[in-house]
Amino acid sequence: MSANIQTILVPSPVSTGQRPSLNAGDHLSRAEFERRYAAYPEIKKAELVEGVVFMPSPIRAQKHAQPHADIIAWLGAFRAATPGVVSYDNATVRLDFENEVQPDVLLRLEPAYGGKSRVTADDYLEGAPELVIEIAASSVAYDLHEKKRVYQRTGVLEYLALQVEEQKADWFVLREGVYEALRLDEQGILRSEAFPGLWLQPAAFWKDELAEMLRVLQEGLATPEHSAFAARLKVS
Repeated sequence: MSANIQTILVPSPVSTGQRPSLNAGDHLSRAEFERRYAAYPEIKKAELVEGVVFMPSPIRAQKHAQPHADIIAWLGAFRAATPGVVSYDNATVRLDFENEVQPDVLLRLEPAYGGKSRVTADDYLEGAPELVIEIAASSVAYDLHEKKRVYQRTGVLEYLALQVEEQKADWFVLREGVYEALRLDEQGILRSEAFPGLWLQPAAFWKDELAEMLRVLQEGLATPEHSAFAARLKVS
């Protein structure tokens, strides 16, 4: 998410003609949120977090769009080497009756491979993905507060928050219902537990060194842990 909570709560379109209103700060049920959101196809991103409507500000090029694209490339390389894994860009996810979010990026296992989320008949995701990634303006963004609590409560196994202003990467792992932060290893690498072999070197990410990011990922993909993980998925 590219804006902090102060800039997210901006006016949105009010009702026009027969269209219901949809405003940042509205308190709605998920069903009512979906009804109103569908009435405004010109709105590209709105989220319901703990029953409250949030709308992000316009996307900035270097502070959101470029790092977002690099993360998409990084996950795509992991997906190509791992069966049963699917990545999504800005997909709507129904987590529960008060939370319908659009994470910047997510990675999930298909149900046939043990995944906890599914694609619904109307082509949305429902249930907790295994990994959610948000690109936040800073540590004060609602990604690091309201949404983090929602992801923890609804069972998202891992949550990576990339804070652009601070150039900080927080990768949280769900352990006994509580998020704990992953620590960098001796090489400055964060290693996913839900997806063995998914390695990220934050220093390369913040330097816009996509080639180095992918090189480190290839090291993770070459490990016995990833080979064993991929083999388990193949027989699922």
